[in-house]
Amino acid sequence: MEIYKDLSSPASQQFEKLLNNQLSKNKIEEGKVIEGKITKITEKYVFLFIQGLKSEPVLDINEMKMIGMQNKIVEGEKISVLLEKIEDKNGDVIVSAQKAKKIKGWYELERAYEENEPINGKITSKCKGGVIVEHLETQSLMFCPGSQVSDKPLKNIDHLIGVEQKFAIIKLDKVRGNACVSRRQIVSSHKKVDKAKIVEKFKVGDIIKDAVVKGYSSFGCFFEVNNEIDVLVHLQEISYSRVNHPDEIFNIGEKHDLKVISIDKEKLQIGCSIKQLLPDPFEHISNYEQGKKYKVKVVKIADYGCFCELEPGLSTLLHSSEISWTKKNISAKKIFKVGDLIDCIITEIDKDKRRVAISHRLTIENPYTTIENKYPVGSDIEGIVSSTNEYAVYVKLGDFDIDGFLHANDLSYSGKPEEELKKYKKGAKIKVKILEINKEDSKIRVGLKQLEKDPFDWFKDKKVNDTITIQVISSDNKGLMVKPEGSELEMLIKKSQIAVSSADARPSRFVGGERIDAAIAELNLDKRRVSLSIKLLEELQNKEAVSKFSSPLSGKNLPFSSLSDRLDDKKKNKE
Repeated sequence: MEIYKDLSSPASQQFEKLLNNQLSKNKIEEGKVIEGKITKITEKYVFLFIQGLKSEPVLDINEMKMIGMQNKIVEGEKISVLLEKIEDKNGDVIVSAQKAKKIKGWYELERAYEENEPINGKITSKCKGGVIVEHLETQSLMFCPGSQVSDKPLKNIDHLIGVEQKFAIIKLDKVRGNACVSRRQIVSSHKKVDKAKIVEKFKVGDIIKDAVVKGYSSFGCFFEVNNEIDVLVHLQEISYSRVNHPDEIFNIGEKHDLKVISIDKEKLQIGCSIKQLLPDPFEHISNYEQGKKYKVKVVKIADYGCFCELEPGLSTLLHSSEISWTKKNISAKKIFKVGDLIDCIITEIDKDKRRVAISHRLTIENPYTTIENKYPVGSDIEGIVSSTNEYAVYVKLGDFDIDGFLHANDLSYSGKPEEELKKYKKGAKIKVKILEINKEDSKIRVGLKQLEKDPFDWFKDKKVNDTITIQVISSDNKGLMVKPEGSELEMLIKKSQIAVSSADARPSRFVGGERIDAAIAELNLDKRRVSLSIKLLEELQNKEAVSKFSSPLSGKNLPFSSLSDRLDDKKKNKE
């Protein structure tokens, strides 16, 4: 090989110039997008000529078809590819048309993002949290969050899939190569232009006919006008009467006339009023008197009562507690329906608070007064068990829609309350005695054991320390279970009260059936409490014996008494 050392010759200088020109045209670097010319097409591959490379790179035809470049598979056609490797381990050049297209698409997305331009795309599929959008020009895939699909909640978006539409780029991550887009911004911007034109049609004072109730909020009610714009009626502009929430007055889908009272052209909002279309009903409140009965119309039913009209626009609340005497907080739906005309008495008129209170139960005779007149305290009345719980029985009294309260302790004088309760089932007929009538709290207390003679009356003529005869029923470690003769009461004599001597205070001495005497240790007729003691009886008897049989000479017969006398006599003799 001949080596040219003399570079000053014209031929060498010309060769150097040609070489430099060639290298300056083709700067081959890995990771750059370059153009190649198709030189050969086979069944599976496309061969490219890229100036500056030592060999022709090869592209898979399927790759080109997959990115929509099948129309460019023609000899002589120029296509862009990404040069991944100038030479791999096999000495081949590795290029990719798909990656080149993605990079060019990313450049296009960057430009659109910087210039705030919308891009053309279509929703291809749903995914977790949103949808996948394909950029039509570059086939790049982007993410659109579910909240950015539309300006209002959509239950189904199938009609949007595959449809070409505009999207706004809201976020680009150059490091990860991710793009986030929004359809909502495009829709909202178009609507904003249209909404501004609609708002221009209205002016303060206009009357809007047949606006449709669309939704509620805590501060007012939204109406749809002519299927083109939503307007707000604030809570204070709904009615002259007090309204806690719009659902007390309106139902979705109802139609109402509105009056335009404000227009905000910057926020594109229209404020309306319903009450300003009507005269203030409180100007005629002097026509109504507190304590008088009036016919009212039920206009809406709520969980806590129903709203009624004294006249159009003058509404008032009939609370559930004022519907019935016997049933507290009854559901108004079970008694009334919308449109009913019912009798009510005005219980309060507050002009400052613009509030009228009414009561329906005051128009009906109070059944507690009726039952008090017909069955005063101490009377007997028949009833039916309506329900039971763990401590009481409730009895429906006579023909009245009133339940009397029968406590377990008032079922029997002798039986255990929990066992007595089990005897009474729903629907059973029983006779009870009225013990208390509380009209203010709407309560009646009744008793069953009070129909019988109180066995405790057996002790009315007794007093503490009296001796009575008892019969032993049974015995255990606690003491003796006994019953006074002539009484049905059973009571316990504690082990410590069986005898004075602790050795004799054994319950096992008694087997049952014995007749013995005992003393009354405690007696309280008001609290119906009594306790008996055999020990006390022994103490009383011992005390009585000492006081009865003792004398001033007592003790003279003791062994040392005679010795004492002799000593006294001897002392006297010495003197």
